[in-house]
Amino acid sequence: MWNRIRTGHGYDAHRFADGLLPDKPLILAGVQLPHDRSLIAHSDGDAVIHALCDAILGALGLGDIGRHFPDTDQAFSNIDSGILLQRVCGLMKTDGWKIGNVDITILAQAPRMAPHIVAMCKRLAGLMEIQPEQVNVKASTTEGMGFVGRREGLETYAVVLIYRDE
Repeated sequence: MWNRIRTGHGYDAHRFADGLLPDKPLILAGVQLPHDRSLIAHSDGDAVIHALCDAILGALGLGDIGRHFPDTDQAFSNIDSGILLQRVCGLMKTDGWKIGNVDITILAQAPRMAPHIVAMCKRLAGLMEIQPEQVNVKASTTEGMGFVGRREGLETYAVVLIYRDE
């Protein structure tokens, strides 16, 4: 059975800049969110997609996002993280794997995620070439605790199930 079904877990966190950086809007799950602060990152800072890439790579046993797209490589500077997700999905498909489902949790005090959840699910599904029903995104706060509660940054967890028809 292990050779037909696998799970992977991913995590990412990014610190908020003091304000909105030029040409760096807040993007999560491939969706631009209205907010007065950017995330500090080598790429576009999409912590949702970064965690999702790590989950898929973990399920495949291929390490993590940093191994495939290092932040020391200028080719990935300010890159649209959707491109990274499509490349990771390409690795998955080349080896005969398919996405069963994706479950993502975003922890942030601000901005509010609820108005954007449906768009996030649709965007991620489109990037992975699966149905929106296979993608679940939810959000929570930390009730003011920790770096998320102090609005210093946000964090994201992702779990993925992949399978292979055999």
